[in-house]
Amino acid sequence: MEKDECGKSVKEMNETSKIQLKRTIGYLEGVSFVVGTIVGAGIFVSPTGVLKYSVLNVGIALIIWTACGIISLMGALCYAELGTALPFSGGEYSHIKRALGSPLAFIFLWVAMFNKPASNAARALLFAEYAIQPFYGECLAPELLKKCLALAVVWFLGIINGRSVKMAAWVQTVFTILKMLALSIIAIGGIVLLIKGRKENLARFENAFNADIPDVAQLAEAFFQGLYAYGGWWSLNYLAEEVKNPNRNIPWIVMTAVPAVTIFYLLVNISYLTVLTPKEMVSSVAVAVTWANRVIPSVAWMIPTAVAISIFGALNSSVFTLGRLSYAGSQSGHLPSIISMLNIQYCTPAPAMIFSTIIASIFIIPSDLITLTNYFSFSIWLMTGLTCTSLIVLRYREPDLHRPYKVFLPVAFGMVAVSLFLVLAPVVWSPKMQYVYAFLFMVGGLLLYLPFVHFKIHFGFFDKITCCLQLLLEVSPADSKSN
Repeated sequence: MEKDECGKSVKEMNETSKIQLKRTIGYLEGVSFVVGTIVGAGIFVSPTGVLKYSVLNVGIALIIWTACGIISLMGALCYAELGTALPFSGGEYSHIKRALGSPLAFIFLWVAMFNKPASNAARALLFAEYAIQPFYGECLAPELLKKCLALAVVWFLGIINGRSVKMAAWVQTVFTILKMLALSIIAIGGIVLLIKGRKENLARFENAFNADIPDVAQLAEAFFQGLYAYGGWWSLNYLAEEVKNPNRNIPWIVMTAVPAVTIFYLLVNISYLTVLTPKEMVSSVAVAVTWANRVIPSVAWMIPTAVAISIFGALNSSVFTLGRLSYAGSQSGHLPSIISMLNIQYCTPAPAMIFSTIIASIFIIPSDLITLTNYFSFSIWLMTGLTCTSLIVLRYREPDLHRPYKVFLPVAFGMVAVSLFLVLAPVVWSPKMQYVYAFLFMVGGLLLYLPFVHFKIHFGFFDKITCCLQLLLEVSPADSKSN
């Protein structure tokens, strides 16, 4: 093979000089992204929903936390097969497009471009609240100041993610380690208290199933609460194109991260219940703060700090994945072509990061728009069900597709059934007109799909705008990548 004077092959030089996303995410960074996306403020602030809808039955609540972890692992393993067989950016969007067609993929993208930036805006505002409130004591912090800090954080993370994947991965790893240290303090504290425990503390677990048994509707709501706390297990597929050795690392990352979060969630809930009664836990505004005030009052300030750190880390990974979704959508012609271009110097999807950051900023400014996304919660599980359906369809339609990892097929059917239940349950048990509006919004995406994607209506002035932005941002279309 031809080599230069430094001994590097011409092929290696060509690969290095290509303008494309680089495989820079290793095993540790991948675990950090998944764990950092799942673990947000919820486990620190209000892990009470499961206990509340379990009618304060401690045993059933802990079983539900475990079952939700198992369901999340099942889903993550289904996604691992798709991520190793089709290691492209875009997560569910890319898989739905391959298996179920462009229109459904566009609807997913249409909803995600509304739902995910709003979620990032909510995280940024919550971070700002925890970061600012200690300086105001019992007084309320000014809303304008919160919004300014939230905007600053969103743009700070957008710039980092748009400039360097390695820097974004480093930030994610550091903040994931910090938040897991905080959870470890709570978990270990609970174990120590159990070992030295008083009789009334141990009695909560010895008589764990003595409380009332929840009915089917309450159990379903408890599962909703638990699965919401595990949200983010799907994040790895958004960066599959940038994972080193995806055939090996993607399954191992999933099988490390999701069980680790499940174990931590169980230990932290046990720790809370060791110190607080079920009634105290349900009525507490911030459970971890209440726990810290009783167990380690001298350093209780650590918990609000840990909450802010946790939100920041989750926001960083969410900003990263949203940029990859925009990038993948643009590559497929579902968004303006400028969004699919990469920075010439850093090989990062800088235009996609700017685009998604601008949308998140729009949600922060009025902030009332964020409440609308509550009615799109069913769409998350609808798209999860469609993604697992995509796995099943591809198994039968493309049996010769190279699959380095294959999940047990009944697991995929089980995830489709779980997703269908979680989509229909809120609509059947608590029907609201807002769900109809959300559904109409989803279908309304086809009004854009038909003229601009299917019939490919194009306006010439967009080319001039694209050219100007390309020069301004120093970006270029990505070179094709073989997998």
